[in-house]
Amino acid sequence: MTGLEALADRLYYLAAFLLLGIGTYTLIGSQNLVKKVIGMNVFQTGIFLFFIAAAFITGASPPLLTAPAPYVSPLPHVLILTAIVVGVSLTAVALGLIVRIYDEYGTLNEETLREVQADE
Repeated sequence: MTGLEALADRLYYLAAFLLLGIGTYTLIGSQNLVKKVIGMNVFQTGIFLFFIAAAFITGASPPLLTAPAPYVSPLPHVLILTAIVVGVSLTAVALGLIVRIYDEYGTLNEETLREVQADE
């Protein structure tokens, strides 16, 4: 295996860790609550890509009795599908809470919210 083939095999991992880094930076670096939710979604996407890339086996077939070995495990795909549903639900709840926070305090800035809560 040449260096380019090895890099191509690991390109999905590089993309996954890049998404994890961008999501983490957005969660930590931003003061806006909506941007934090977007950062959380980018982070989740990086985790999904990592698990799917880790489950990939070159030359493997679906786990059917008529297919030749080696087989691909369907478990990571099922777990990621469930995680996507949970992620969408979490995003909906977070955005609903953000709307309520904006209605109550008139801002989405985290620092301003801390100041307003300290004054109360």
